[in-house]
Amino acid sequence: MIVLDASALLAYLHKEPGWERVQLALHDACIGAVNWSEVAQKIAMKRMDVGTVRLLLEELGLCIVNFSAEEAEIAARLWEKNRQHGLSLADRACLALATRLGIPVLTADRVWSELETDMVIQVIR
Repeated sequence: MIVLDASALLAYLHKEPGWERVQLALHDACIGAVNWSEVAQKIAMKRMDVGTVRLLLEELGLCIVNFSAEEAEIAARLWEKNRQHGLSLADRACLALATRLGIPVLTADRVWSELETDMVIQVIR
């Protein structure tokens, strides 16, 4: 199993560089609700039906995981350790989900490879 960052799922949806890596992982992937909100906003901006896209992605195996209090606390701790990298709340929420589940994260954000963390971060491009 793997956690998708919004940037990875958007790369897949837009067929941007690295999208094939996301496609291979999609059948066994999850995305946090905070990151899904980012993706849903981009979908809505293109005047596409967010619910339909969500259902199609879920049929491909993607699961959307609610943001928990435990993840909120992990995300808060990640800010202090990595504030020099300018991680957004959504970035830290994604990393917190991966930390809580103990599984790798897939992202298009190259700066994540520089983070001070023990988790496995795979950059798609």
